[in-house]
Amino acid sequence: MSKSILISGGTGLVGSELVTLLKGAGHQVRLLSRSKGKGESVPVYQWDYKNNYVEEGAFDGVDTLIHLAGAGVADKRWTKERKEEILKSRTQTSDLLYEKLKNTNHSVRTLVAASAVGYYGMDTGDVNLREDSPAGHDFLADVVKAWEDSTSRFTELGIRVVQIRIGVVLSNDGGALPKLLAPPVAAPLASGKQYMSWIHISDLIRILCKSVEDVNMIGPYNAVAPEPLTNKEFTKRAAKAFGKLYLPIPVPNFVLHLVLGEMAQVVTGGNKVSAYKINKTGYDFKFTRLQNALEDLAKNK
Repeated sequence: MSKSILISGGTGLVGSELVTLLKGAGHQVRLLSRSKGKGESVPVYQWDYKNNYVEEGAFDGVDTLIHLAGAGVADKRWTKERKEEILKSRTQTSDLLYEKLKNTNHSVRTLVAASAVGYYGMDTGDVNLREDSPAGHDFLADVVKAWEDSTSRFTELGIRVVQIRIGVVLSNDGGALPKLLAPPVAAPLASGKQYMSWIHISDLIRILCKSVEDVNMIGPYNAVAPEPLTNKEFTKRAAKAFGKLYLPIPVPNFVLHLVLGEMAQVVTGGNKVSAYKINKTGYDFKFTRLQNALEDLAKNK
């Protein structure tokens, strides 16, 4: 059944591919964006969470919201101001959507909201993490908890809420993989023993699409492939797939902290996250093994 879908953050890495998939599946799509560019393939409505503004008509006829908006966690060094932007760009955008719907005669029945495996903490060792595992106690875990709290309350409006805890997204167009392979040689980071719970972008957008269409999906789901690997093994396989020289000598922890500051925790830590719950929904992963995912990306680079 065709849905009328409004997407925030729809011009980013994930959103742009998701728009194509949803349109191909017969859904009507429109975007919320800070600015209107030229030549968009779908209608665009402006919004500005800092000024509590959403363009009139944005919600007209919409039955599904996909909320992907949020400042990139690894895009800039973590200054006090940047950390505040990372948090507010998630929670305050959610709050704005909530308040607008609360005070509008709307037809929204579903919210699919982005979240992150950072919920569990930035370094959880080899503990197998499911959706009912406890939240962590570091900066990113606090951000994700607040983020999920801000989207959970949409249930008060009679809206079905699905929260997709996204792992390390593999794509040629952005995310972790191009950064990992950018240096002349590929090498493990810090101990190399930290787990990377990854997902091919094709599977991520298909999970988001399923969340729209499957009314039985409610609450948080880990969007990760069934094969988490250590940073060392991940880097070795990525180097081989993309024809890069692999150096088995890890980049020291102190060097990463010198270069990245506090943000180094994102790469020196890691999570071993389970795909059990999303598998139980009947979702069929296109890429269950890292080797296949990397070969696909290398072929299409």
